Amino acid sequence: MLFAVLTLLCAISVSAIAAYYSVIGLIAIFSAAPIPIAIMGSTLEAAKLVVASWLYKNWKVAPRMLKYYFACAVIVLMFITSLGILGFLSKAHTDQSLISSDAVANVEIIDEKIRAAKENIDANRKILRQLDESVDQIMARSTTEGGARRAASLRVAQKEERTRIANEIETQQKTIALLNEERQPYATEARKIEAEVGPLKYIAALLYDENVTQTMLENAVRWVIILIVMVFDPLAVLLVVAGNFSLRQAIEERKSKESVVKSEVKPKKETETEYEVKEKIDLTTFDPVPMNKDEIEKVSEVRRTQKSPIKK
Repeated sequence: MLFAVLTLLCAISVSAIAAYYSVIGLIAIFSAAPIPIAIMGSTLEAAKLVVASWLYKNWKVAPRMLKYYFACAVIVLMFITSLGILGFLSKAHTDQSLISSDAVANVEIIDEKIRAAKENIDANRKILRQLDESVDQIMARSTTEGGARRAASLRVAQKEERTRIANEIETQQKTIALLNEERQPYATEARKIEAEVGPLKYIAALLYDENVTQTMLENAVRWVIILIVMVFDPLAVLLVVAGNFSLRQAIEERKSKESVVKSEVKPKKETETEYEVKEKIDLTTFDPVPMNKDEIEKVSEVRRTQKSPIKK
């Protein structure tokens, strides 16, 4: 009996979870009317389990058309439930893929900005080197004081340009620091999602090759979803049937044990009263008991008193 109850509890649990996933998946498919879809899906799931139990208990006595229709209805409802579960799991995977794509896209955009800022810094530093080279050339061409003065005057003329370049480099460096701070949360999220997708990469590598592409990952996810859908709802329905079977077997075993115990116990004889015992005794089977003289006189006296009239 305990195993039968445990089987029924497992059946109810699996059926409830399958129904929940199916209803959520159907709502995702028909998102324009979520409440009616939820009511319809819940009612059909409950009816499916009741019909499966009814078919098991009444298959031999039910009318042929009724039981065949019920059987087809259960199969169709199992297919609908499986489609709902497929929609739920597909939506979950799609949402995860969208989150991953958004995080990766944000990281790529920020990396592009950082790369542009670094290119601006390199360009400004190249201009500074060119300015320094022009001053060095003047110093190299002349060994007199006039050459040194010309080089110094050129550096003074370049002061404004040098200041602008230095400020621009500093601005670009601050921009890079801010972009790195902005990039950090997106990069962390992308690493987390990549870690979550890690098992799928192992599955895809097992099915295909070590060099896993995005298409291979999608195919691996699709096969995992198909396997779950193929097992989930059929297992729930068959567990309901198995629970009914186990419960019936347990009840029959209990009845058989009770009948065996009743047959082994003998009914006790009821105690008979003294009056019933006397009535069962046949007095004609006994011989007359001889009386002595005193007993004969007492009997004679009793008879005389009974025959004599009562005096008033």
